[in-house]
Amino acid sequence: MNIPNHVAIILDGNGRWAKSKGMPRNYGHVQGAKNVEVICEEAYRMGIQYLTVYAFSTENWKRSQDEVDALMKLLRNYMKTCLKTAEKNNMCVKVIGDITRLDEDIRTRILELEEATKENTGLHFQIAINYGSRDEIRRAVTGLAEQVKAGKILPETITEETIESFLDTKGIPDPDLLIRTSGEERLSNFLLWQLAYSEFYFAEVHWPDFSKKELEKAVAYYNKRDRRFGGVKEE
Repeated sequence: MNIPNHVAIILDGNGRWAKSKGMPRNYGHVQGAKNVEVICEEAYRMGIQYLTVYAFSTENWKRSQDEVDALMKLLRNYMKTCLKTAEKNNMCVKVIGDITRLDEDIRTRILELEEATKENTGLHFQIAINYGSRDEIRRAVTGLAEQVKAGKILPETITEETIESFLDTKGIPDPDLLIRTSGEERLSNFLLWQLAYSEFYFAEVHWPDFSKKELEKAVAYYNKRDRRFGGVKEE
């Protein structure tokens, strides 16, 4: 079986999963966070080298203050758990998105996590926090414009690779496969540049129920696709 090198996942359905069980939305987020750890391990065992998850979008700030506060508390706790998991499983962890809006203690924990795991050689795990692809592209264009203004880059020399070097995902290969759970079929402002040639798989189950079996189904679907780049089938 051809295992995708990089899988991206939109973690959808935590709140609906909790509601279906008569529990508050925050319970769904807690169980969803626990499932991230499970899928990280299963993905690496399967041979996936890069895994990127959409944890908190720029649009999520519009949710109720109680839910946002609960998500930030969960994020604080998850940073501690993720460090332990990374040490155990040799994971290299990177956060993508604009972390400047996060509280200082969360930013500190993110930087500590990245620094502590940067030399690890296992799964490359990217967590999208306060991430929106349009915002990422805006920030990249701003950075590129500053370099042009400073005379460090000539406009006529700008290539796709130049633009990619200003994105949050610099140095990370584009996803081969995007998975979205909970039956929704939209990108929701996630990795718009990077997903240009990715295969999409939409799972009906909510994220807390997304299991090893569901991941295997997604990879099996990926293997059925006739991958073509520029009209030439990938060998």
